[in-house]
This record gives sequence, C-alpha cells and structure tokens, in this order.
Amino acid sequence: MSEIEIRAATVADLPAITSIYDEAVQFGTATFELVPPDLAEMTRRFEALASAGFPYLVALLGGRVVGYAYAGRFHARPAYRFTVENTIYLAPDSHRRGVGTRLLQQLIDDCEKLGFRQIIAVIGDSANAGSIGVHAKAGFQMIGLHPDVGFKFGRWLDIVMMQRAIGGGGQMVPVADPCLSG
Repeated sequence: MSEIEIRAATVADLPAITSIYDEAVQFGTATFELVPPDLAEMTRRFEALASAGFPYLVALLGGRVVGYAYAGRFHARPAYRFTVENTIYLAPDSHRRGVGTRLLQQLIDDCEKLGFRQIIAVIGDSANAGSIGVHAKAGFQMIGLHPDVGFKFGRWLDIVMMQRAIGGGGQMVPVADPCLSG
C-alpha cells in the first residue's frame, strides 16, 4: 500500500476536492447540501478559508488526492474566536485505510499551533459510524445530538456534535488570539 502524504491544499487540488465533495453531496448524508457546488464555488470557499489563515489540507495516496480536511470559524461572533469547526471528506475508495485518521491528526496539530483551544465536529447523520469513529479515535467526545434536523434522500437525519480540547482547552486563559491572517 502507498504511503499517505498530508500537505496543505492548493488551488491545483480543487478539481479533486470538488469531485470528492460532489460524491458526498450526491450519495452521502455527511453533508446536508443537496446540490453539489461547482468548481467556482469550491474555489471561493477554499480562498475564503485559506486567505483567513485557516488550515486546509489534502491527503494523497500514490500522488492522487483522496481526501481533504479543513478548519473554519465555529461561529462569527468574536467570543468564539478560539473555537473552530472541522470538516473532513474522503474519496469512497479511501475509507478504512488510515487516511481520515492522518488528515484529522494533522488538522488538530495545525489548529493547536495556531492557538485554537477547541475543535467542534458537526457530523451529519448519526449513522455515520466512520466519521464518529475517526473523531472518537482522535480524542473527540460526544457532546450532543440534534435529532431529525435535516431531510435528505427521503428520510430525517440527525447531527452528532463532538468536541476536543487542544492547547490547554478551557483550563488556561489564552495569551493571544489565534494566529490568523484574516
């Protein structure tokens, strides 16, 4: 098996990222989007996160992008500035190969280096055992369940909320705001 490479995403990765997300939108319940965004919209989203300094990563196997992960603001109000929400998606043929584990761990490390204190995972569909499992393995704790808040593929879907403290979490007063450019 090829070794998993994790690196910062670039604009050149966006066609592969868009394809992975397209598959998730059309056939999965991890995202509550109903229509896959096109490359232009995915580029806009990427640039908004990257220009603000949030980590945005890709995983490669054999030189091919097989997954991506990023962190973004949990909420816009300033008191939330030490908390991020993470997102992770994998190509269908890359599940259960360690890709998600490696991506999530690198994302956690990057967020901690930037000065964030909490990472929130908002997981679509309580039946999403893969995402729940990879987050639990990375030290996330279940903090809540919002039942029946999404409707997709003719059925109601839950949201699972998981959280992990990093960089001292809430045990210490921060000395500076997170190191973001935007």
